Amino acid sequence: MHSVGPDGIEKAKHLKIETASDRGKLTLRLIGRLQAEHIAELMNQIEGSGTERVCLKEVTLVDVDVVRFLAACEDGGISIVNCPAYIREWMNRERQQTD
Repeated sequence: MHSVGPDGIEKAKHLKIETASDRGKLTLRLIGRLQAEHIAELMNQIEGSGTERVCLKEVTLVDVDVVRFLAACEDGGISIVNCPAYIREWMNRERQQTD
């Protein structure tokens, strides 16, 4: 999906992905809007790099597909760190609905 800026030009919804290594543990830092259209790229990054943690400190928006994806990542052994409370609560609700 795209939005239109004040100048009438379409703007892609942006997500920035940074990698960081701390004592051998690889972390993906996600910055910006995290939406369903980003899941395939995140899966590739996680699987291709051996990511152990995903940092959500600077995520500003998520959708339900992302919440389910994050819960599945966590259930698969990936740590979700600096997770805003509303995302954590949403992940827990989604898990309860699928149990």
